[in-house]
Amino acid sequence: MYEHVDDNWICGRYGEDEPWMLGAVNPPVFESSLFAFPTAGALAGSLAAEDENYVYSRGTNPTVDLLQRKLAALERAERAKCFGSGMGAIAATISSLVSAGDHVIVLGAVYGPTTQFLRYLEKFGVSHTTVHTGDPAALDSAVRKNSRMLYLESPSYMRYGVVDIRAFAEWARGRGLTTVMDNTWATPIFQKPLTMGVDLVVHSLSKYIGGHSDLVGGVVAGPARLVRPLALTEYQLYGAALSAHEASKAIKGLRTLPIRMAAHQERGLRVAEFLVEHPAVRAVNHPGLPGHPGHELASAQMTGFSSVFSVELDTEDVAEVGRFVDALRHFRIGVSWGGYESLVNAPALTTLDSVRATMEIPVGLVRLSVGLEEPATLIADLANALEKP
Repeated sequence: MYEHVDDNWICGRYGEDEPWMLGAVNPPVFESSLFAFPTAGALAGSLAAEDENYVYSRGTNPTVDLLQRKLAALERAERAKCFGSGMGAIAATISSLVSAGDHVIVLGAVYGPTTQFLRYLEKFGVSHTTVHTGDPAALDSAVRKNSRMLYLESPSYMRYGVVDIRAFAEWARGRGLTTVMDNTWATPIFQKPLTMGVDLVVHSLSKYIGGHSDLVGGVVAGPARLVRPLALTEYQLYGAALSAHEASKAIKGLRTLPIRMAAHQERGLRVAEFLVEHPAVRAVNHPGLPGHPGHELASAQMTGFSSVFSVELDTEDVAEVGRFVDALRHFRIGVSWGGYESLVNAPALTTLDSVRATMEIPVGLVRLSVGLEEPATLIADLANALEKP
């Protein structure tokens, strides 16, 4: 559908030549909660397909719809549906695919709140099993008669391991499982899971796509047969609607996304390369580094790398991790990422030991999000913090 469309054009002009834009170079923001109809019959007809017609902005809105079409095109999807948060998109997507008594297989470490949501679903009779393996065949032991879904991230949460997306998507399809993948880390600029056999892709728009730490949003993209039902049910009933104002900011973020991702990649790799050589660092988990165990696979299924990665400090002391974080001056302490500013987060300081153990996260692991500042400044900041007694 989109094989001859350039991503840079999609991020910019795609969908912006419609009559309602009146030639505006910035898409209008339709800050209207509802839309009126000339006749009762017109309203009744629109309600039957509220995910496609402008009825009430809880369903859709022209500004949000433009963002959805851009994101669908970027992911090479038939449809996309935007939500008021990444977890809104994830929760609605999972809920649309499972019922009481069903089972979900989770591949490796995934976003913490996603795991929390799966645990929440246990009270409704939906169970899940987390499996850490790079071999699709090894997952067979996790499959049950009631298994319905395979959920994954690549690169994985916090450890940034890489899995063979095509192989796992094929494995899931052969067992009747729907594959859902979180593609927030790479963005559709660097990775397009739907072209590798994944059924549905979810994103947090709050990260790189927004790009300025000023919006919260999410999206799910995929075939219409899967996206349309959740747009008519879970989206409407959960009430996690993305506002027109937030959609407008995401559209502006898209305009610079290809340029920003190239800059994030370059700066992130420079910082990671410095850390690899530092004696106070045990490991650097960045799939863009040639020494990363998943580098070859990542290079084959991705066209670039973002700038979020983790380092494992040479310590088992939580207090020492805290001293390192506090010694940083240019890396600000924060739980999100993907904006201009560089950020640091340490799970040992914020996550229960039992949860970290389940996710195989060591005490000394620290996540860095390299922003768009000068790399030499960030490297000097890290060098200073690593040398603190």
